[in-house]
Amino acid sequence: MPSEELLDRAAKAVLDNVGLLARRLRQRPVTGQLSQSGTAVLRRLARTPATVADLARAEGVRPQSMGAVVASLEGGGLVKRQRDRDDGRRVRLTLTKAGREVAERGRSPRGEQLAKGLASGFSDEELEQLVAAAPLLARLASRLS
Repeated sequence: MPSEELLDRAAKAVLDNVGLLARRLRQRPVTGQLSQSGTAVLRRLARTPATVADLARAEGVRPQSMGAVVASLEGGGLVKRQRDRDDGRRVRLTLTKAGREVAERGRSPRGEQLAKGLASGFSDEELEQLVAAAPLLARLASRLS
């Protein structure tokens, strides 16, 4: 069991630095057609079809909020609705050809911002440390919800 001191230091380090990163990203304008939520939805749908409710749960948002994201993606021709073969009452979302191409491009506008920041002044070892820390941050986020 970690000591209270170590827990406090870790919590402060994560909160201070992740908070700073989030504020900096919000301060910088982003160009591109997709929001961060839209990009996340495309990536999820590239792995497997899902309902709006499935996506909302996975992203930790209300179904109404996810509905707005999906409507935007649908309007852009990136996703389409299809009746579930096993349960005709369910509607699953899938990627269109254009949606798959966008999802496969890899980087969202925010991802591009981060990559540019990482390209200057970080060693390969530091980049590997960030890659190694990312799953820990995701695990921490899942324990907070």
